[in-house]
Amino acid sequence: MKKRVLIYIFGVLALGLGSCGDFLEEYSQNQRYATTAQDLDELLRGECFMQTPNLTSSTQETMSFSSGLTMNYPWLHVMDDDAEEFVEGVFPYTSNYPRNVLGSFYHWGSDPFLTLENDQYRDNDWERFYKSIGVLNSIIYMADEFRSKEEDIELLNRVEGEAHFLRAGYYFLLVNIYGMPYSKATASRDAGVPLKITEHIEDKYFSRSSVEAVYSQIVTDLKRATVCLEGIIPSSTLRVGEVAANALLSRVYLYMEEYEACIAAADEAMSGAYSVMDLNSWTDGKNVISWTSPETIFTQGGNAVVSTFLNSSTDWNNPNPDYTYPEQAFSYQVSEELLRCYGDGDLRRTAFFKNSLHAAIPDKYKTWTDYNDNDEIGADFLIRLPEVILNKAEALAMLNRDGDAKTELEKLRSKRFVVAPSVTETGGALIDFIRDERRRELCFEGHRWFDLRRYAVNSIHPLPDNFTIRHRNNAYEANSRTWYENGYYELNAYTRDRAAWMIPIPNYAIEFNRGELQNEIRPNRELQRD
Repeated sequence: MKKRVLIYIFGVLALGLGSCGDFLEEYSQNQRYATTAQDLDELLRGECFMQTPNLTSSTQETMSFSSGLTMNYPWLHVMDDDAEEFVEGVFPYTSNYPRNVLGSFYHWGSDPFLTLENDQYRDNDWERFYKSIGVLNSIIYMADEFRSKEEDIELLNRVEGEAHFLRAGYYFLLVNIYGMPYSKATASRDAGVPLKITEHIEDKYFSRSSVEAVYSQIVTDLKRATVCLEGIIPSSTLRVGEVAANALLSRVYLYMEEYEACIAAADEAMSGAYSVMDLNSWTDGKNVISWTSPETIFTQGGNAVVSTFLNSSTDWNNPNPDYTYPEQAFSYQVSEELLRCYGDGDLRRTAFFKNSLHAAIPDKYKTWTDYNDNDEIGADFLIRLPEVILNKAEALAMLNRDGDAKTELEKLRSKRFVVAPSVTETGGALIDFIRDERRRELCFEGHRWFDLRRYAVNSIHPLPDNFTIRHRNNAYEANSRTWYENGYYELNAYTRDRAAWMIPIPNYAIEFNRGELQNEIRPNRELQRD
């Protein structure tokens, strides 16, 4: 009971999670039930970490959307250039296939939460984030109050550190999903997301804080997390330690173009006990990313990739022409463009994807194939050592320290090839190479969409204004019962198509805040043909 009460008392209700009114009056005089660090730890574990959806093998093949998706932001994986639509077989009779549910995201439609069959569904991610932040605000406040009387200071430090880390992480996701990318020149006036870090309920309506204000709070939280978590090595990759805080800090500084600070944070993270898996030792059927991988620093949540893309457990190699295609035949696959990024001898081409008769499938994760396997991983919020290495390499290249950047790349690439080819690029070409390396290494981990946004506004080496993403569109011919390509949708660069690079804040939050929250109007996107 105490956990539930704390959520409602300290939740960010004014951001659109519900009505306060009489509710606040009833509970305003009874604001605390937790009395020890152990209580806070239980609250943290029970209410603040992302939950793993309770999926079964049957529900992995469809997406229930009547009250909003249960998994976390699966659409993040279909908007960029690493995914493409896959259709095969007879036209489906259910609306729950990933192609239908996520189709408006894939086409960058004016209302991305409208399915291809014009059914509206709810954005639950906004609510989940702010609900967790409300509880985290309370934990951080109470942790400070407990310091004068708590006996187990080490536990209190860990709980407070994890709370700051999670709050930073959730605001990082919020601002990169619903806000503008961080631009050094305009961050102080660019629209971010509402910032609420106090433990008490504020009797006001919320508007967007600036991108700069949100990032400043993220950095403040992560710096405090590194202090609280100093010397703490978590019992598993499902909990947070000092290395995870520094690793995330290196990512945030990279987005902010604070390159020296990024390098320093990356060095702190790389001094931990984690190591890059050598794919020369990889064997077919083994997953690169798991809870116990030497590369995995932190993980939480579920894995939307397994619900969004073709399910690798399906018998896709069945040569029978009369074979009835399964539900995953109306889904997504790895794009040909991404596959072409891997050069000769790159072991990731085999280790990261499963080839079948019909499509290439993301296969780098150990996911829900055996429900008694404790090594399966969540990818909704994942930090791996290779990302930290690439963060540092990119920062070095931006500072014109090409030789040092190549040294960092070697730490990764030596484990990804039998004999890694030398990196000969310099200057802008080296920056492009590192960005491509990031794409090859971190695909389907939630980085690509965010990376393209930040590349677009980078002050040193921005994406060209003529950058585009094309997603082909498929149509069904009923008489022949076949699919054919009938055109494409195109997304322009952020500088020309800004609104489409931000997910709209849900209407329930806008309505509750009496219009204080606003979205840019996403244009209707027309089907194009050459």
